[in-house]
Amino acid sequence: MIVDAASLSKMLMALLGWLLMAFASTVVVGSSSHDPELGSARVVFQTNYGDIEFGFFPSVAPKTVEHIYKLVRLGCYNTNHFFRVDKGFVAQVADVVSGRSAPMNEEQRKEAVKTVVGEFSHVKHVRGILSMGRYEDPNSAQSSFSILLGNAPHLDGKYAIFGRVTKGDDTLSKLEQLPTRQEGIFVMPTERITILSSYYYDTEMERCEEERSLLKRRLVASAVEIERQRMKCLP
Repeated sequence: MIVDAASLSKMLMALLGWLLMAFASTVVVGSSSHDPELGSARVVFQTNYGDIEFGFFPSVAPKTVEHIYKLVRLGCYNTNHFFRVDKGFVAQVADVVSGRSAPMNEEQRKEAVKTVVGEFSHVKHVRGILSMGRYEDPNSAQSSFSILLGNAPHLDGKYAIFGRVTKGDDTLSKLEQLPTRQEGIFVMPTERITILSSYYYDTEMERCEEERSLLKRRLVASAVEIERQRMKCLP
């Protein structure tokens, strides 16, 4: 089969158009599959029993999400711990001011002592939900929060829900199996469950980078094939 330069050019343009449409279609489908309440930011707590990943509900508790996410970005939860693990109820992260084993710098402490207005909602307290800890004052939440280990309808509307676990239920199950002791109203682990470190990322950015990389590989492969066809046509 003999293919002239004009035909090859048309083939390349058609192929590029098809690839661009396919890329755009993939991005649209990907974004529509997102949980409508869950934002694209993800946080990972690396504990001595495994990782726990969670996302935020910015439309449900925007001020709480902004505050907790800033604490994460400043590294405030690093060396902190879960001071409470009540099987079937909650695993609670300690307040970072008193719960860290490493000292805090001035910027970390300034953010950590801030309080957040109680953003109570109709979202239910079920396993995997993140719910802010607080004192009797509904606007006294700071940095301590609970990960629900079961359904707790008696907490609904009384504590601010701001996100949910997206990966790491197996880690939560490990925490539930640890030996505990009763101390007042709290069920506490007998050994320290340390948040060794934390990091964050954006799922939207990662997906876009993956799609760009895939498109680039397709374009390179197409260009190579068209050049091969062109060389075959040379006398």
